[in-house]
Amino acid sequence: MNSASEMSLYELALQYESPPALQLSPTSFKSISDALINLLIEQKIPAIIWAKLPKGETWQTALQQYAELAGISKTIYLFAHQREELEEISTAQPESSSETHSSVSPEISKPIDVAERINTSPIFPVQLAPGNALRREYFLIIWSAQLPIALFAQRPRSPQSSKIADSFATLDTLSGYGQISQLLESPPDRKQLLLGRCSFDAILIEQALHRLEQTLTDLMQGDVTMPSSQLATLQTFAAELVTHWTNQRLALASNGLNVRLVEQLFGHALQQQEDLWQRNSAYRKQAEGADSLRLQNEELLNTLQLKDEFLNTVGQELRTPLTTIKTALSLLSSPTIKLPQRQRYLELIEKECDRQSSLITSLLDLVHLDQVVDQSALPALRLSDVVPGVVTTYQPVAEEKGIRLAYTVPEDLLPVACMSNWLKQIVINLLHNAIKFTPSSGQVWVRAKQQGEYVQLEIRDTGVGIASSEIPKIFDRFYRVRQSADDSSGAGLGLTIVQQLLLHCGGSISVKSRVGEGSTFNVLLPVYKSSSDFDL
Repeated sequence: MNSASEMSLYELALQYESPPALQLSPTSFKSISDALINLLIEQKIPAIIWAKLPKGETWQTALQQYAELAGISKTIYLFAHQREELEEISTAQPESSSETHSSVSPEISKPIDVAERINTSPIFPVQLAPGNALRREYFLIIWSAQLPIALFAQRPRSPQSSKIADSFATLDTLSGYGQISQLLESPPDRKQLLLGRCSFDAILIEQALHRLEQTLTDLMQGDVTMPSSQLATLQTFAAELVTHWTNQRLALASNGLNVRLVEQLFGHALQQQEDLWQRNSAYRKQAEGADSLRLQNEELLNTLQLKDEFLNTVGQELRTPLTTIKTALSLLSSPTIKLPQRQRYLELIEKECDRQSSLITSLLDLVHLDQVVDQSALPALRLSDVVPGVVTTYQPVAEEKGIRLAYTVPEDLLPVACMSNWLKQIVINLLHNAIKFTPSSGQVWVRAKQQGEYVQLEIRDTGVGIASSEIPKIFDRFYRVRQSADDSSGAGLGLTIVQQLLLHCGGSISVKSRVGEGSTFNVLLPVYKSSSDFDL
């Protein structure tokens, strides 16, 4: 344990029975000290202040405002260790402050009249010896007739000190003299951790001031390297300063703690904490809004890029049949063309015109599907009213290729929520592909059954199949993977349209396939629910 002459103010405060030390960030320490000084300003309370604060003009703002307050007596003793700290403080003071700074430094050569100096400016800078016990701590001691209070804080000596600080109780005990610190405390920054105490105990304040007097006594002991004339001046200064503030304290006798002022102090502290919370909340909302805007911007850019790619692909798809048609027409104009060749070119033109028409129709369908649809407004539809008719239409096409086509659609299946023309287009596209990519003597089945809250429509074929690596891409626009003799027809949009139609009615589609064995497309359509069901 340090001796009384070596003990810091914070260590002195730890010896008193009071709530455990608190972990304070510099921001919290400044909030508490500003709240105390602002209360003096608001109530115009005469006071004596002893302070040692971190470097920087922002830390001196409240003290400077109090010093400029007219109509009341006040004295501020501002302690610092190094010359640059006092120089920073003096920038916020009248010109006489800088003169006083030179007079209290170790280079003092003229006698000092402390009372005359303090009458010139209420702020009196005091420089401490470099090795003083107060070098790692800050304090704000206020002595007035109504509000004696002291705030102590210490910078840990090493990272291990943070661990020691963790052993102290934190902010869960709102009682005793540490309440102000606890109300204002925020999660500390470990790199700038301060250990803090706040007390209204007049006896502790008396002891702290006595310790400051001992600190000035240390100045009077002097330095053996200092000229005797300067040492004598310094000793005189220290003695006069102690005498001056002792007389001031006796003149400003304390009437005890004013509970009303303490209540106002707590009110200010709570309001300041609320203001900080509101600002932090606003900053968080702004940050969240910025993140949301960034994501929306990225999504918009991706959408624009996809649209550009889509338009580029559409242009290429539209150009291909036109190029073929133009070439065939130029060959038809040749005078040497024979009849069989003319017939082939005419068939080619017809086929490419059909392909062009199919592409344009599919594109229009996709544009129409981009519109938002209210799923609760979709009508009830039974698969038995649509699927058999489509299958019967494709029966001649299947027979012509030597393919067996069959279907099983029970009439007692629950109705689904889907437009009739949508369901018809889904079945047409899937059935057309199944027949198209199934060789002669193959088979195609269409089956429907109940599957929980959905009705499953399965279309299975024994065709060429799809490689597993290609399955994730088959629903992409204009993507073609399977090959057949008439694969040149079609726009490559059939499965894309099927998927979009199912999304609009709340359904889904999946596929299983093996090359050379065939493919199975499973469509799930939601069972119809009335509008009252949607409200629930």
